[in-house]
Amino acid sequence: MTQTTVNQNGATPQKSELTFYSLLGLHPSASVIEIRHAYRELSKHFHPDTTDLPAAIATAKFQQLNEAYATLSSPERRLSYDLKIGYSRFGVIQAPPDLNHPVANFYDWSKSAYLNASDRPLSSGEIFALFIMGLTILGCLLLAIAIGLTRGDAAFRMQFIPPTPVVQEQIDHFSQRNNPLEINK
Repeated sequence: MTQTTVNQNGATPQKSELTFYSLLGLHPSASVIEIRHAYRELSKHFHPDTTDLPAAIATAKFQQLNEAYATLSSPERRLSYDLKIGYSRFGVIQAPPDLNHPVANFYDWSKSAYLNASDRPLSSGEIFALFIMGLTILGCLLLAIAIGLTRGDAAFRMQFIPPTPVVQEQIDHFSQRNNPLEINK
């Protein structure tokens, strides 16, 4: 992507190279987290539905941001783009920034791609769903405790209650009729 600018005379156009990194306001050595953060902030600003800019300008700028993010968020596409613009992150050997710091310093997890607390907070809908799930689990637990307290040991005790004479008569009649081992007299 090239952008042409006109001198004060208006005669000679100059070409200044506008890279995906400069579009996002980043240095080519930016991390994946920095790229994602810059894209999110700029996409909120230039999205055609949320900006005060004219629709044509906002749409063009938003498409450029999407193209830049699609290229820079893919490692393969980013490597080929870096080679295209002449930036090589492998050709320069630099000392780590914490080389002269004492070993007692702990690792800064805010720079990690895996545990970034500012990555995306929970939305209000997600918090509400977690709240409802917690209430459901708590309700089930209280219901189980209440059933256990009201029934007590009765659920585990099995008492034999002898049948009434009428029921005993029916049991005897049923067992005589359905006993295959009994021989008819």
